[in-house]
Amino acid sequence: MKNIFFFIIPAIISLQVSAQKVYTKNGNISFFSKTALENISADNNQVTAILNQQTGELQFSVLIKAFHFKKALMEEHFNENYMESDKYPKATFKGSIADGSKINFTKDGNYPVTVNGDLSIHGVSNKVSVPGTISIKSGVVASVSSFNVKLADYKISIPKIVKDNIAETINITVNCNYTQKI
Repeated sequence: MKNIFFFIIPAIISLQVSAQKVYTKNGNISFFSKTALENISADNNQVTAILNQQTGELQFSVLIKAFHFKKALMEEHFNENYMESDKYPKATFKGSIADGSKINFTKDGNYPVTVNGDLSIHGVSNKVSVPGTISIKSGVVASVSSFNVKLADYKISIPKIVKDNIAETINITVNCNYTQKI
């Protein structure tokens, strides 16, 4: 009977460890707009993200005003004219990893994934399905994804005077290291 007890306790502890939620408060989201006239990029290192390792649920929240550009004037126009960041201060994602059960969070490796959910930008939510990679190295979980977003899908208008300077479709890259556990 004692021998069974010694096998059950480690199994329970193992289940609890793999069922943890991991998070970061300093993930990175960047975007890139490429046109013949001008390339525009911005970075945001204040991304909060939570990953539930047991269910595959994934959530992101990013403050729009935390995006930084190389040119201050671009940052001002981005916040005031395009993103209306006083009115729409955050962008969020809430979804889950399709087939998350195929990820072994206790084993180092790279796992290609598809993430499905609701992306909310500029007060508009749309269902998205994006590719990504979950990496585990020495117990630390990381995620990376790169996908495109059409500005019109989120009711982001570009004035005619600068329409040739800003792409209609923007590439977004998300990169997070989940170093904290809940």
